[in-house]
Amino acid sequence: MGEFWPVADVLAHLAGAWRVERTVRDLASGAEGRFAGVTVFVPLDGGGLLHEESGTFTWQGATRAATRTLRFLPGSVRGTADVRFADGRPFHDLDLRSGRHVTDHPCSADLYRGEFTVADPDHWRTVWRVGGLAKDLLLTTDYVREG
Repeated sequence: MGEFWPVADVLAHLAGAWRVERTVRDLASGAEGRFAGVTVFVPLDGGGLLHEESGTFTWQGATRAATRTLRFLPGSVRGTADVRFADGRPFHDLDLRSGRHVTDHPCSADLYRGEFTVADPDHWRTVWRVGGLAKDLLLTTDYVREG
């Protein structure tokens, strides 16, 4: 993705359903997995969005159902978001007003560094580089708006 598409309000932009394709590469072993499914962003009582992802994940020849739930809450600056895990723990901030955002999330012995980019109103991508004592991964996720 070359040019970035600015998003004035990340919560308004993400609302709705998105088709999701993710590759997961273990940089240490060379193993690669794939996730395919859908992410739906639905309004939360009190503001923000509930992010519900569901689909199938294939790793080393085995395919299984996979789900993930996050909460995208209004950020401290208008148009941004505060992303939290389903249980309310902080995950990362998200500011797409320039069409691109880089953020970190320390997790135990590893550091997650995420880059979010928006190509146009219907396409965006996340790339998470996970490095540390426990993991050496590259996760690339492409989102395409449904409908």
